[in-house]
Amino acid sequence: MDPIIALSLVLALVAGATVLGLVWRARQGRAAVVAPGATAAQDTPLTPADVASRLPFGANGTLVQFSTDHCARCPGTHVLLAGLAGQRPGVAHVDVDLTHRRDLANRFGILQTPTTLILDGTGRVRARIGGVPNRSDLLQQLDHLTGSTHDQLTPVTR
Repeated sequence: MDPIIALSLVLALVAGATVLGLVWRARQGRAAVVAPGATAAQDTPLTPADVASRLPFGANGTLVQFSTDHCARCPGTHVLLAGLAGQRPGVAHVDVDLTHRRDLANRFGILQTPTTLILDGTGRVRARIGGVPNRSDLLQQLDHLTGSTHDQLTPVTR
């Protein structure tokens, strides 16, 4: 094979892999809104028993975090989600450990941890976030669920 052609192929593969990596990275932590009625499984309300939780879901919404014992980013995500749920009346945070629950990972299509499902007050999945959630996306989703119009404070520079 001609060295110029081989080098061109290698460069094309590296460029393609770089573009795919950048696209994947940009999507991490962003809320993917789930349209109502998209699939029958997504439109079926979840209950605490469905995710093996002893904690009740929130009246206005629930942040369901799927994590594992070996996830380095899960403790920080837990702090973020628990803090946001604590600031919003009627919003609960439920942390589901998938370490020994492969059945739950398969049922909900969890391919990475942390993964967060945002449920409305009826238990229907309204959004899904793969990776560490983006705080502003979470706030926007919670505002939409609760009907709130919280204004985000912007830092004042002098």
